[in-house]
Amino acid sequence: MRRVPPEMFRFTTGERAELYGAILQAFGAANERLETALGLEEVRTRLRTVGWLDAVHDDDLQEALRKLREWQLLDVVQNHAENYRTAEEYERRNLQYSLTRRGEAAFAGVEHALSVLASTGALQTAVLEAITDRLDELYVLLGDPTSSDRRVFTTLQELEGHLEALLANMKAFNGELQRLLRAEGADLATFREVKAATVAYLQEFLVNLDQRAQTVATAVERVEHRGVSLLHERALRGAELPPVADGDPAPAWLERRRARWEGLRAWFRPVDGARPRVDQLHDVARRAIVTLLQVLDRITESRRRSSSAVQDFRELARWFAAAPGEDDLHRLWSAAFGLGPARHAHLAHPDPELVPSSGRWAETPPVQVSALLRTSGRTERFTRTGRVRDIGGIRAARAERARKERAELETAWEVLGTDGPVRLSGFGTLDRTVFDRLLDLLGRALAVRPDAGGARRAVTSDGRVEIVLRALPDGSRAVLHTSRGRLEGPDYLVEIRSPGSPRVATREDIA
Repeated sequence: MRRVPPEMFRFTTGERAELYGAILQAFGAANERLETALGLEEVRTRLRTVGWLDAVHDDDLQEALRKLREWQLLDVVQNHAENYRTAEEYERRNLQYSLTRRGEAAFAGVEHALSVLASTGALQTAVLEAITDRLDELYVLLGDPTSSDRRVFTTLQELEGHLEALLANMKAFNGELQRLLRAEGADLATFREVKAATVAYLQEFLVNLDQRAQTVATAVERVEHRGVSLLHERALRGAELPPVADGDPAPAWLERRRARWEGLRAWFRPVDGARPRVDQLHDVARRAIVTLLQVLDRITESRRRSSSAVQDFRELARWFAAAPGEDDLHRLWSAAFGLGPARHAHLAHPDPELVPSSGRWAETPPVQVSALLRTSGRTERFTRTGRVRDIGGIRAARAERARKERAELETAWEVLGTDGPVRLSGFGTLDRTVFDRLLDLLGRALAVRPDAGGARRAVTSDGRVEIVLRALPDGSRAVLHTSRGRLEGPDYLVEIRSPGSPRVATREDIA
């Protein structure tokens, strides 16, 4: 990490820190309106627009500008293009101040710090879906040589923006979550409501998180099949970078794009086969749910107690004081604390002759005492262990059932595979098992939103089969027949294949 210049954030401390911050905010507001240089009077006017209402003397304002120049946050130049009528007007309007590169960075750093302090973070499944949509759009653009390079650039920028928003929100939410887990001393009612709402929020986020992560990973794989280097080259042409005095900006720009893509892969599809970081988020959320539920249980149990331990002992003391006799005191003691005579007093040393009967208890060697004496009043009894049940037959039956289900599944995928788009009505009559798989695929596709081309894309939970569904403009109907009856609904263009493969076996091939 590069070292921050020591004078860069000096304006945030000291007696005039508020004035320094207001001046930089005034220059930042002027930059938003493409005003890069301000005179003394313009600075004073801009201070009022950013909320500085106190009167500032010329000497104080010039001293503040001088200190900001000393810290290399402002630069000053002479305005030779202006016409001056008097010497006083020349002194007041000759100097023009503007933000330096360090000043822009300092102001941006303070703004970012304030935004982080005010943010709470969130886990947004919509961002995962937006990342998938942008990857699918890049896949289509890369496959079309006539597509615009500018469109490739803007789509890549949107993808990186969604990824940055996802990571920033996840880090902020995880920080808030860990602070919530460590929170103590808060109002119990509020504390319980916040924790219960957080548990419900985490549970809602975890629903279908694995499927969404797998969808993103599949989309990344499809784009990489077209070529990441080609993607970056076309995006560079569409970025239209301006020339700079320090050299060619293209290598640094490409290096940043490669780093962002590596970050995307690390989250959803690592190169080295390591565990994706999105799975770590899944584990953190589940551990947080368990911890929050345990805390809620403890709070609930503490609320159910009608009295505290101190009150219990005080009530017990009143009972002792009101006991009629000594025998009643002993019975009350035994009932309250469960203490009785030592049950191990009858135990003897393995060689009693070595221990004299006149010896003191503190001087005699110890005797092994069973832990069962405290609860059951008897020692352990060692017997033969029970026979281990033979589960070989159960394993064989389960393996045979798993092989049968796998064979049925493979047969269904082979029958449903299409060589390009086909009408849903073209499937005609289907076996019950194949029909169930088709319904599952159709349900997955209809549950997602259409992309820019109007297609709905979905994959199975194991990521092996992909379906692409497109609506037909003619409004025709499809009728499918099975041994259990018939299904009628809107007709669609259906394409079923394995992700990344150019062609899947068709129904005609199976025939």
